[in-house]
Order: sequence, then C-alpha cells, then structure tokens
Amino acid sequence: MQVGSRRCVLNPQSGTADHADYVGQHLRARGFAVTETESKAHAIELGREAGRDGVSTLAVCGGDGTINDVLTGVYEADALGDVTLAVVPTGTANLLAGTVGIRDVDHGIEVADTGAIREVDVGVADDQPFVVSTVAGLPADASTAASDGLKERFGTLAFLVTGARETLAFDPLDIRVVTDDEVVFDGPALSVLVGNARKFVEEGGQAAMEDGRFDVAIVEEMPPTNAVAEAVAHRLLARGTEGVTHLRASSVTVEGAEPITFSLDGELKRQERLSLSVRPRTLGLRVGEGYEPSPG
Repeated sequence: MQVGSRRCVLNPQSGTADHADYVGQHLRARGFAVTETESKAHAIELGREAGRDGVSTLAVCGGDGTINDVLTGVYEADALGDVTLAVVPTGTANLLAGTVGIRDVDHGIEVADTGAIREVDVGVADDQPFVVSTVAGLPADASTAASDGLKERFGTLAFLVTGARETLAFDPLDIRVVTDDEVVFDGPALSVLVGNARKFVEEGGQAAMEDGRFDVAIVEEMPPTNAVAEAVAHRLLARGTEGVTHLRASSVTVEGAEPITFSLDGELKRQERLSLSVRPRTLGLRVGEGYEPSPG
C-alpha cells in the first residue's frame, strides 16, 4: 500500500494541544501521511485534496469541529462515498468518537489502522454536511459560552443545569418545524435538536446511524424555572415529558420569524431557515467494538 493512500489531517491545537508528535509518530508507523492543519480553511482544503486524490482512509486527529471541517472538504470534492473516515479524538468533547466506540487516542490510532468499516448516514444542512447533530435555539446560543464540562454533557441538555443564567435570559424561538413534508410544530420553543450520530432522548447516546433518519427533539416554551428543575432531575428529554416532542424523520426544515442560531457539529451559523436531509449510508467510517449498528 502506498503511503499516499492513507492520510491523517492533524489539528495540533485541539484539546490540550500536546498530542501532535505522539499521534503523528504512531500513525506514520502505520503507513499514514500526516499533515498538520494551520487553520479551519486549511483543514477544509486538506479534506478536499484527499477526496480529489482518492485517498482510501482519511484519519482526522482533533475534535468534532476539525472532523466537520475535513468532512466539508470531502463533501465539496464529491467524494463522501469514496473516502473512509477515521477519528483520533483529541478535542474537548469528542462526541463522534465516543458515539462510535472510540475510547481514547491510542484506541483511535488502532481503529484508524484496522477498525471495522461501517457505511453511515451523513446529514446535509443547506449544502453543509454534518455527522453528529444540528441544534437550533438555546443549546446553540449557550454553546458559545460553554465550559469543557458543559460540552461533554451537551447531548442530554445538561447544559441547562450549569447554564441556568442562559435559560433564564433566553427568549423562546417563534418557529415552524416541518419533517418529511408535514408541519409537526408551529409556535414558541426553546430549541430543536436534530441528531444523526447522537440521540437526545433519555440519557442520550448513539443514534441509529444507518437507518436514513434523524432523531429529532423539539423542546417547547416552558417557564425557565421548570426547565432548570427538569434538567436537574435529568428528565427534560425523557420520553413522555410534557412539552417535549420526539420523532424520527429523513428531512427536517426549521424556520423562524427572525434569524435563529444553529450549531452544526459545533459550527455556528445564524439564519431564518435551515433545511436538513439525510444521505443514507454514504460515508465509510471506521468504528470501535462498542459501536451498535442498531441501538435501542
């Protein structure tokens, strides 16, 4: 195998920023050509180059933001179905890595080399790809000031506990949500959470990544004190919680009377309307032993 057929895009500044030499050395020993990123735009370009060059396995060493940047480049090269992605987690929350059964850096290196390959869904939001989730409203706004611990618990909306001040100050969105061409919500809401790799019900965790559908949670307007109390009790997204709508859908459109803050795998954008769709089983992804093709 030629070295050029296996590449690693490595963000030396992600997380604690002390991993570059270690990861680079071990991946080069396993036949990967390693390039360090210099900026967000550089990470996108490296992903684009890998897609154009027909790289077989593309490891991404960094956090969820770096993964999203590289994925964007591969998508722009129209190569989602040609490149197998692998994740070496060195970011803050590492949501995708944890979701697909990658425990730590050493395990990520091993999986990048010899891990099983699954064909997983990719979400597309107005021509922007994402793998983990897209969220609108409170969690997207609160994430701009989130601590590391807050990010780690983001999937189950536990940010409401430590982000009570944001909750108390947050003005509900006036939104309409359409899923699979049907209006499912029209009114004030705190947030809309659309998971591809990650689900938001109960205690969160891995969503079904191979079924062509998003996991969607709509959190309606409620008194801020109630929202915080529910979060403290870890019941805000439990099934049957009043004011929370759960559903599965292959397409979702969220639109508001005013611009809404959206977070796509941590990348923020602000606009009045966002349309999301699933590209079923279109990306090869190396996964750990803990990955569940059909989670409960």
